[in-house]
Amino acid sequence: MVSIAAYSAPNTGTPQRVSAFSQDTVPLSVVLLFDLTDSVRPVLKSLGEGALEALQHLKPEDEVTVMVYAASARVVQEATTDRALAVAAIEKASSMESEEAAFFNEGIFKAAEQLTKGKDPSSRRVIIWLTDNVPNIPSEDAIPLRYRKSLNGAMPHTQSEAMRELLRTNTLVCSLVKQSDLSITGESGLRAKPAEWMLHPPGEVYKYAAATGGQVIEFKKKELKEKLALLIDDLRMRYSLGYHPSAQKPKGKYCVIKVKLAPEAKKVAGNVVVEARQGYYR
Repeated sequence: MVSIAAYSAPNTGTPQRVSAFSQDTVPLSVVLLFDLTDSVRPVLKSLGEGALEALQHLKPEDEVTVMVYAASARVVQEATTDRALAVAAIEKASSMESEEAAFFNEGIFKAAEQLTKGKDPSSRRVIIWLTDNVPNIPSEDAIPLRYRKSLNGAMPHTQSEAMRELLRTNTLVCSLVKQSDLSITGESGLRAKPAEWMLHPPGEVYKYAAATGGQVIEFKKKELKEKLALLIDDLRMRYSLGYHPSAQKPKGKYCVIKVKLAPEAKKVAGNVVVEARQGYYR
């Protein structure tokens, strides 16, 4: 038993009546998005080796797209239900390299955009993002051209643009995060420059996951195959809630929502963590 509150402004809102409640049975459309920076690349090998076993946790009708990104994003394999094609693409991605900077926001924007091209428009859209969560500082426009040449002079998408695209396309972001020694060293250097960090805020996996109702899983290198399989199982067990908004809003308006257990359900379930999207665009 649940209750939903929809907020049109901070600290205000009206409880909404739930009109639909079910465990999801619709197919998944998944983008596996791989960060190609030097600090992440060694971890991709273990995913390539265990990809087939992990993908067995998907249903036959679930689609998989494989993408990689550095400065720009590219599709290695279009949406497919053929597991052999998906595994071959993952193995190919796990051996790819890039000398460019990695722009989180660009990768996420393009992955969300790619999900709209899936064969089944009714499927649930999910990005499973493999990264070390260490961004590039200073900002994209200050990084030398040789580290962003694949953008052909264009500016990468911003965090706000990427977030809007995720919410517009109803895309869930989950992330598998692994930091190598190189990642830790790089992050320490960035944290030592708080002024630059605040001036040029990077995309961040926890923000994307929280806004879309996803989760972030940190893992050790040998756990990657297992964690991916567990994440897929969790995605298959999620629930869908539906309601008819009581207040009319103009098209394109962003509406904040909050999902929580009803008091009587809390007495039975105790303290639970509810992972749900924070809002949507009408």
